[in-house]
Amino acid sequence: MRARTRPRITLAALVVAVSTALATPTASAAPSDTGTTATHLTGTLTDGADWIADVPARWNGTLLLFSHGFGPTVARNAPSDAVRTELLAEGYALAGSSYDPGGSMWALASAEQDQFATLGAVTAKIGKPRRTLSVGQSMGGLVNAQLARDGAGRIDGALGLCGLVAGGTDLDNYQLDAEYTIARLLLPDEQSEQPSLVRFGSAAEAATTAQRLTAAVNVAQATPQGRARIALAAAFLNLPAWAPGETAPRSTDWAGQEEQQYAWFAQGILSFIENGRYAVEQSAGGNNSWNRGMDYARLLAGSVHAPQVRALYRAAGLDLGADLENLTEGAAITADPAAVRTAQRTSSAGQGLGVPLLDVHTVADNLVPVEQEHRFADRVRAAGDGALLRQAYVQRQGHCTFTTAETVAALHALEHRVTTGHWGDAASPAALEQSAAALGLDGAAYVPYRPAQLTVGRQGPSRRVRD
Repeated sequence: MRARTRPRITLAALVVAVSTALATPTASAAPSDTGTTATHLTGTLTDGADWIADVPARWNGTLLLFSHGFGPTVARNAPSDAVRTELLAEGYALAGSSYDPGGSMWALASAEQDQFATLGAVTAKIGKPRRTLSVGQSMGGLVNAQLARDGAGRIDGALGLCGLVAGGTDLDNYQLDAEYTIARLLLPDEQSEQPSLVRFGSAAEAATTAQRLTAAVNVAQATPQGRARIALAAAFLNLPAWAPGETAPRSTDWAGQEEQQYAWFAQGILSFIENGRYAVEQSAGGNNSWNRGMDYARLLAGSVHAPQVRALYRAAGLDLGADLENLTEGAAITADPAAVRTAQRTSSAGQGLGVPLLDVHTVADNLVPVEQEHRFADRVRAAGDGALLRQAYVQRQGHCTFTTAETVAALHALEHRVTTGHWGDAASPAALEQSAAALGLDGAAYVPYRPAQLTVGRQGPSRRVRD
C-alpha cells in the first residue's frame, strides 16, 4: 500500500526550567506584516534568545504569550499566520520568544525562563496588560503547562494546543518500545548489526536508524505476518488508526486500521522521531529512556489497540505470545541516570496548576498522541488541581491541525473562565462548536471524546534505570 497523502509534521516536545534569562531587551518599532495595523517590536534577552511582539492599534488590553513547538529556535508569537491575523483583528497583543538559540531545538533549559523574561521585556515597552494569557503548541504545549503551573501572578490563564503534556521521558519511552519492536521483530536476520536506538552520536546516526527502521516496515507491509508486527509496534507507539485523506476505519476493521497506521510510517514519522530523540539527548545530556525489565505482554494488554493486534496475529497464523516473550527477554536498554534526572526536572508538567488551563487536542494525533491528555489529567488531579483543568477534542487526524475558528473559540472559552472564575459550560464540546461557528471563519469539529490511557508502562525512574 502506498501512502496517498502526506501528514502535516511539526512535532512537539517540551520543556522548561532553569536558565537565568532575565531580560535586558532592546526593541525596534516596525509595521507588522500581518495585514492588520499593528506595532511590531523585537528584542534580545540576556541568554541570546530573541523575542517579538505585535500590538494592534486598538489593543483590547489582553496580551497573549505564545510558546512555539519543536523546531528551529526562531521567535514566534502565534500558532499560524491565519490565527495571528484574526487575533490582531480582535485586538489582542501577541508576544513570544525563540528560546535560547545556543542549545538544542529541544529547548529544555531555557524555554520557561525565556518566556517569562519575554513577558517582562514586552510589558516594559507597552505597559501592564489588563490580562495575560499563555498559549502553547506541541512542544510549546508542555512549556505552556509549566507556565500554568508556575505563573500565578504573572499570567491569568493558559491555552494548550496539541501539547506534549505527558513529558519528555514518557515520550522517549513509548517511542523506544515501538522502535525496539520494529528492530527486533522486523530485522530478525540482523541481530548482530541492530541499528542504534539510543545514545546517538550525531544527527546522521539518528537518520540512519530511521531509514533502516522505515525500510523494514515498508518490506513487512507486503505480508500478513509483517502487517501484524507493524500493528504491534504501532500499538506501543500509541499511533492512531486514522490517516490524513482517509475515512476513519470501522472499530472492527482491523486490516483497515493497520493500513492507515502504516501510512503514518510510510510518510516518514520515524525520521521525525529519531531526529527528536537526538535533540532530546543533546539537551538531557544522554539517554533518558529504558526498556530493561519491561513486560511487553503486560504493556500490550493495556493498549486500546490490543484487540486489533490479537486479531491480525490470529489471521496471520503468528504466535503473539512468542513475539511478546521475545521482546521481554531481549529488553536490555538502560537509561543514563543523570539524563533521567535532567528530563524529570525540566521536561515534565504533571505537577499542580497555578492558573486555569484549557487543553485542546485532535483525536488522531500521530506525533503527540491524544492519550497524553489522559496521563496529564491524572497527574493534575493527583496534585489536587483538577478543577483548574479542562480538556477539549477535535474530530480530525494529524498533529496541530486545528482551524483558526477552533483555536480562537478555545481562547474565548478560557477568557470566560478567567473573567467569571468558573468554567460553566464554556469549554463543553457544544459550546466550543457554537462559538467557533459564530466566528464565520473556517469551520470546527469539536466532539465529546474521552482518550484512552497512554501505553507507556512506566511510572518513572526505577532501580533498573540506574544500572
